[in-house]
Amino acid sequence: MKWLIRSFLVLLVLALGAVGWWLFAAHRGDAALVRTGQLAAGENLSDPALIARGKYLATVGDCAACHTQRGGAPFAGGHEVPTPFGNIPSPNITPDDETGLGRWSFADFWQALHAGIGRHGEFLYPAFSYTSYTKVTRDDALAMFAYLKSLAPVHQPAKALGLKFPYSVRSGLAAWRTLYFREGVYQPDTSKSPEWNRGAYLVQGLGHCNECHVARDALGGVPDQPALSGGQIPAQDWYAPDLSTQAHGGLHGWSRQDIVDLLKTGQSAKGSAFGPMAEVVSRSTQHMTDADLAAVATYLESLPPRPQPVVATSAIDTTALVKHGNEIYDRQCAACHGKDGNGVVGVYPPLNGNSSVDEPAGINAIRVVLLGGFPPVTAGNPRPYSMPPFAQSLKDADVAAVVSYIRQAWGNHAAPVQERDVGKYRQTPID
Repeated sequence: MKWLIRSFLVLLVLALGAVGWWLFAAHRGDAALVRTGQLAAGENLSDPALIARGKYLATVGDCAACHTQRGGAPFAGGHEVPTPFGNIPSPNITPDDETGLGRWSFADFWQALHAGIGRHGEFLYPAFSYTSYTKVTRDDALAMFAYLKSLAPVHQPAKALGLKFPYSVRSGLAAWRTLYFREGVYQPDTSKSPEWNRGAYLVQGLGHCNECHVARDALGGVPDQPALSGGQIPAQDWYAPDLSTQAHGGLHGWSRQDIVDLLKTGQSAKGSAFGPMAEVVSRSTQHMTDADLAAVATYLESLPPRPQPVVATSAIDTTALVKHGNEIYDRQCAACHGKDGNGVVGVYPPLNGNSSVDEPAGINAIRVVLLGGFPPVTAGNPRPYSMPPFAQSLKDADVAAVVSYIRQAWGNHAAPVQERDVGKYRQTPID
């Protein structure tokens, strides 16, 4: 029976790949793409101003986060991006001739960034966020390429692809692309201000925020749904909250300054960055200009209101659970976060109205209680206060109780969590 199922999957992948490739080829013209990627007269990749601009843009795009393995040389690849289908090692993007971008032309780079097509015409896996990077302008792509070409080359061969069958069959990506990928550079909205358009360009393109802050389906794609509406990050067990500041949005009640503060320092009056977002702030957003941070905040403020969430009700009476959680909170948490859950501004984040407490799944609160909360060290907040882990001192039932309490206390109205959930996330690695 297993071989029949596997044979069917192979045929399905090949069939979808053939159809997807035909549609893909009909949709776009390769010649036009290559022409767009050619250097124009007078363009000089060694221009210091172009390289400096490219360095800033690569920082905004947080390229080093994926293209640097822990303890490794920056941009030399080797970091394994976890996905539900297996791990995908990031490639070396230093200008090494044998293992990096040394022999790449700008046309090759543009094709990868804009169309998700490798140097030899192969489909790139969407763990590389070309679904967002396609919006990057040619001029910005050229600056980034000039910067990467200016780096010292590092010889580091690629790791083996860790995808499971049938996801390791690249031809199947043609069908995926047909379903989920829309190629095209960002087009400004003339009805909006230049600041709004700059923020939209950064969030939708280089910042690739929607890659985490939206729910994905079983194929790892993003079906038609509101952008930045929140979702669980695949294979990482963190929940990236909804980013709307309007009614029922994840950042409801946040001011423009709150958003800027979080992105610049890792902490604001409304909450702190932790988990994957702490790394984003540390490597990327703290280095953005004040004008770009303000533009991002302006764009996020324009996101629409969200529907009122439906809080799941439990058939189990959780009164005793929540009461026990209240007792734990008073003993372990209130000294920092306050009896009212409002924390201490600039020191301890509030739990009342905190988007990471109220998020639908309860994952973030569970993991922070277990593993601790560690805001990033930034120039604007060089000595942040951290929350100690309670994995050793609290049992699963205790963690479920205190998390359920804070999700229902004060102005919070989220569903309680179960002891089995805590056990699951206790086993999940930090990164």
